[in-house]
Amino acid sequence: MFSASGLKKHNTTLSTEILAGLSSFLATAYIIVVNPSILSQTGMPFSAVFTATILVSFFSSLMMGLYANNPILVAPGMGLNAFFTFTAVMTDKLSWQVALGTVFWSGIFFLLLSVFNLRSYIVKAIPKPLRYAIASGIGLFITLIGFANAKFIVVNPATMVGLGQLNASTLTFVAGLIITVILLIRKVKGGILIGILLTSILAWPIGRWWGGTDAIVTINDIIAKPDFSLLFQLDIVNSLKWSLAPIILAFVFTDMFDSLSTFVGLAEAANLLDENGEPRNIRKSLIVDAFSTTIAGLTGSSPGTAYIESAVGIEQGGKTGLTAVVGAILFLPFLFLSPLISAIPAIATAPALVLVGVFMMKPVVKINWDQLHEAFPAFLAMVLIPFTYSITQGIIWGFLSWTALHIATGRAKEISLALWIINVFAILALIF
Repeated sequence: MFSASGLKKHNTTLSTEILAGLSSFLATAYIIVVNPSILSQTGMPFSAVFTATILVSFFSSLMMGLYANNPILVAPGMGLNAFFTFTAVMTDKLSWQVALGTVFWSGIFFLLLSVFNLRSYIVKAIPKPLRYAIASGIGLFITLIGFANAKFIVVNPATMVGLGQLNASTLTFVAGLIITVILLIRKVKGGILIGILLTSILAWPIGRWWGGTDAIVTINDIIAKPDFSLLFQLDIVNSLKWSLAPIILAFVFTDMFDSLSTFVGLAEAANLLDENGEPRNIRKSLIVDAFSTTIAGLTGSSPGTAYIESAVGIEQGGKTGLTAVVGAILFLPFLFLSPLISAIPAIATAPALVLVGVFMMKPVVKINWDQLHEAFPAFLAMVLIPFTYSITQGIIWGFLSWTALHIATGRAKEISLALWIINVFAILALIF
């Protein structure tokens, strides 16, 4: 597959693919830090989630390269990890073991949809304005989490939320956010990861030389054995209940929209198209995505998904699966660095969360705001996700309001059978 003739066929070289893999890895590596910092809030050990994150990223990206032959890295997805932590566990009060079980079953469901090619039928049933709104709403949700983690936005009894105190910690967060934005504007490779590291360095004096608090950055060790304690700790039986169907479906839909939009966007931008003008090896790529979600549940992480940051490597000339294989291998050495990574404070990962929200707001411009029967459901879905602190609620009310307005304005024929079925699930989710 990656022979000299195979690389020549795709108009690339070994050195180009290796450089592209390194570039994609640097753009994606922030997930090694951010994912454990989010999921560990459920009570799962940071070191074990850290290990699971690397395992998912390694095996999924490796499979994307070897099986689908696409230069796209796969890792635990932003938004999906927020849904796992703040909706499934903290809001719906699932144990993290049951939540991991829902991740596993969503992967199995996604895998079946991909293998039997049913995904296109479901995707076509979801109105595009709602897809754009859900993506943007998840972005706002992640941004809110970032500001809250940094205590830049806090609970305020008078106004519900308000600005936190401007102290050493919050000012360091602001400085880290500005530094990271500048790095990205200047197109520095690995800008988000570098921003996390620089913010951690800026946070070192807090509690030591200034700030009046305990030190927020403490390093007790650098290297340790990988923590496999979350391996196979999911609750497969209790997670397969009718009452949990909305959570499983939310994982499936969010993962599917995220991966499809990533594959389509990268394929169009880099001309990774087949003879029919479709994204190259799209069926195999979606199978890999589903596989990633399945092993995430088994190893102890939120669902895996294709990363749009792979565009960085593709811009460097990556055109084959060798790019993904190189990126996958680069994840492995970090297995032994959990003590060092766990020392990174929340104010250092918070800028990355805020900026991921910025990136996810791009689709909002595609919504036709002049058509209120489309704009209102999209707006409702987008704002309810952060306002209710629940991706599920945003999706449910977006679907139901879309259907209600189309019926009321004589557009019921535009509602597909699949969307009617989804609405039934949405109503049952509200009842139960």
